Amino acid sequence: MASLPIKSFSAIVQTIAAGMQGRAAAVLDFSVGSTLRALAEAVGGVALWLQGLILQLLLTTRAVTSSGSDLDTWMNDLGVIRLSATPATGRVAFSRFTATAQGFIPIGAQVRTADLTQTFTVVADAANAAFSAGLGGYVLPVGLATLAVPVQAAVASFASNAAAGTIAIIATSIPGIDTVVNAGDFSNGADAESDEQLRARFPLFIASLSKATTLAILYAVRSLQLGLQATVTENQTYDGAAQPGSFFVVVDDGSGAPPASVIQQAASAIEMVRPLGVTYAVFPPQIVSASIALSLAVAPGYDRNGVVGIVDQAVQTYINTLPLGASLAYLKIAQVALNASPGVQNVVALTLNGAQGGDLSISAKQVVKISTLTVV
Repeated sequence: MASLPIKSFSAIVQTIAAGMQGRAAAVLDFSVGSTLRALAEAVGGVALWLQGLILQLLLTTRAVTSSGSDLDTWMNDLGVIRLSATPATGRVAFSRFTATAQGFIPIGAQVRTADLTQTFTVVADAANAAFSAGLGGYVLPVGLATLAVPVQAAVASFASNAAAGTIAIIATSIPGIDTVVNAGDFSNGADAESDEQLRARFPLFIASLSKATTLAILYAVRSLQLGLQATVTENQTYDGAAQPGSFFVVVDDGSGAPPASVIQQAASAIEMVRPLGVTYAVFPPQIVSASIALSLAVAPGYDRNGVVGIVDQAVQTYINTLPLGASLAYLKIAQVALNASPGVQNVVALTLNGAQGGDLSISAKQVVKISTLTVV
């Protein structure tokens, strides 16, 4: 917003006094408590209120200065909707000490993190061999002690991304089931789109209005849900052969393995904006594995195990959140490790997929994920 020549209450009163005295030199008494001072202050109060109304109006009539519901109203007039929060999903393993009888895990059963801050609910998975639609849950046959089932966070937010091993409490009584744990991290939970993210996405909307463009396709896909990534490759088949008049899109939700429903939704969105007579296809990403071994020199006075744990988490987070099509730089791994904690004195040794040196280059249809990470 352009800088406005606003005035404080004192400046308004001084302006009124100067104007009156300039036009009637004999009127000089503007001391505190005088009649003219009281009149000037009354007028100044009204002027200050009107100035505030003007500023408030300007704040709500432009996307760059609006916020919250005002920004939503501004965007909604143009058909742009703020992306809602996404609940984290993943799998937890239910276990029992005795497997001599049939067990059952019902849909809707709840589990919680050890600190009781997050609750997750068991959801249906028709592809799971243990799932029974008729019974409304998962059956553990005799002899099976552990079964992994999908769960979804009760409250959609970034905070619902539970770290591996933190889901440890069974909140719903399940006869015969003794323990629960999540072996892997949950990483697809997201807060609702912030004002800054909504403003950053808006130029893509403007660029997409012409339709039949790369930006239009990217906007259509990214508007399906928060955090969705996509790459577009033109005049080429997925296998790399030249094919004019076609393109393919690779879509990822950050997990490296988006569900089939996301791929189908992306295809439907692309269909609405693709060029006439042009063929296309949509695929999930290919995962390129990164096996990393790090050896650290820890500064005196720091607990080695604590520093190793911090570095381990920092490297995992960095690599597993690399965007679709982004290569992994060898030296960047060392930089992330060094910046993770002041207790890291040096990275003594580093190997990436067994080699000391060399970046992990990938294509637009690939994404990097950690397969093994060893920090000592």
